[in-house]
Amino acid sequence: MKYYVLTLFPEMIEQGLGVSILGRAQAQGAIELKAINIRDFSENKHGHVDDYPYGGGAGMVMQPGPVYRACRAVETEIGHRPRVLYMTPQGRVFDQRFAEELAAEEELVFLCGHYEGIDERILEMEVTDYVSAGDYVLTGGELPAMMMIDCISRLVPGVLSNTQSAEEESFSGNLLEYPQYTRPEEFMGKRVPEVLLSGHHANIEKWRREQSIRRTFERRPDLLAKAELTEKEKKYVERLKTEEVSP
Repeated sequence: MKYYVLTLFPEMIEQGLGVSILGRAQAQGAIELKAINIRDFSENKHGHVDDYPYGGGAGMVMQPGPVYRACRAVETEIGHRPRVLYMTPQGRVFDQRFAEELAAEEELVFLCGHYEGIDERILEMEVTDYVSAGDYVLTGGELPAMMMIDCISRLVPGVLSNTQSAEEESFSGNLLEYPQYTRPEEFMGKRVPEVLLSGHHANIEKWRREQSIRRTFERRPDLLAKAELTEKEKKYVERLKTEEVSP
């Protein structure tokens, strides 16, 4: 997987994604990351890439020319028109299923706006996907892009050392992850659940599955409607509902 991030702040992308798991993944060649400074494509001697909005209003708008030339440079390097994701609260909300879809691509381009956004004409010309990190507004698209790259990269072969990690964590199968514990066995009077100390793998797996369902029921009940549950597990959810209403 190769990522191109079109941004006014390439150092933010490079520093934020150059450490820990993603830093190692880049060093090992599992993923590639190229942060491209949109200012490098400005034809203004001062590197300006923004101007006042037509019709008036607060703030500045990023001009179409520099963004267009940056997109063309990426397309020329790749050799074809890539999938271009524009970070905006007006887009499709990013989730694990969307991450799985994007992980199948060979290249992804993230377009990060700033100020009051980007001239609509270049968005119509270049953007294939409008993507949102959630129903809130940030100062720019860099943080959402970094978050999405982190999530997608975990699904790319060779990024995680444990191949099961990406499959078993939160939102896999629309269930939240079960609780995790490590040493010591007792901490400030709280003990690790006995089943995890038993060595009985079938019982541990059953406990973890039930804990995932319970945690999803308690914290994100909206996900349960989309979760794939057995008939026995559906009855378990009904019992949880009974517990909830009991005095």
